[in-house]
Amino acid sequence: MILRNTKLLIILSFIAIYVVWGSTYLFNKVAVTELPPFFLASIRFFTAGCIMISIAYVTKANLKISKKEFKNICITAFFFLVYGNSVFVWALQFVDSGFGSLMASTNPLFVLVMMRIIDQKPMKKKSILGVVLGILGMILLVSQEELTTSQNSLIGVLVMLTCVLSWSYGSIFVAKTILPKNFLVSTGYQMVFGGIFLALISFVFQEHWSSPLNWTPNVQLSMFLLVIFGGIIAFTAFNYLLKVVSTDKVSTSAYVNPVIALFMGWYFLDEKLSLQSIIASIILLTGVYFITSRKRQ
Repeated sequence: MILRNTKLLIILSFIAIYVVWGSTYLFNKVAVTELPPFFLASIRFFTAGCIMISIAYVTKANLKISKKEFKNICITAFFFLVYGNSVFVWALQFVDSGFGSLMASTNPLFVLVMMRIIDQKPMKKKSILGVVLGILGMILLVSQEELTTSQNSLIGVLVMLTCVLSWSYGSIFVAKTILPKNFLVSTGYQMVFGGIFLALISFVFQEHWSSPLNWTPNVQLSMFLLVIFGGIIAFTAFNYLLKVVSTDKVSTSAYVNPVIALFMGWYFLDEKLSLQSIIASIILLTGVYFITSRKRQ
């Protein structure tokens, strides 16, 4: 019975990181059409962070953090949430959600290149092939006429690339820094502090703040799904899978999420899916596959 329950939990967890995370691009796209991007991100992360810290408190986790951990949490919150995610959502105003998901899928490529530069180690043949395919896929993706002829779309693409770089460096930083051992505490504080930073940014940019009661039903639903499913359930599933299955299997979300996002953007938002986008996505995601499936020492 325990084994059967474990298998079911693993299946449900994979559904969470595949479908839920893949759908967050759609929900962010819906929400950002009505809400200012930094206000949206501030509410999303602060709410999710408070819920996660509350769960940690109920489960009697140690909520105390050192000064060094506080500093590292703030740095991590910036790379992941403030710039890596929130500025990415800002760019979704000018780019389709499916296209954005493909840009985000290049994260393993940038992580690999950055790690090789920092560690000064040569890349394996499989990794080199993955990088080449990834770069080729990106070139095909961003060279489409509808992007190159639209200034706003081009700006959105360039900003997204910097966001992926920020998230990639944040991933490397987290692997080598000191953070609270309890992931609920660590991520909860990151989200709370990130939400506070984003609220300040929203205030500086003089964004209009509005009550959730005044949001349209679509935006209310999108925010609820982003906070509860995208922020808490999927992240918990992600951490659970890292403990019970191999990292390579968990990393498959890097090339499943874009497929989910492309389909949902096409089906729900009538986003166009050109032949060049399809070819570019196949090449790009194949490159990501070679990178994430390489054998680790």
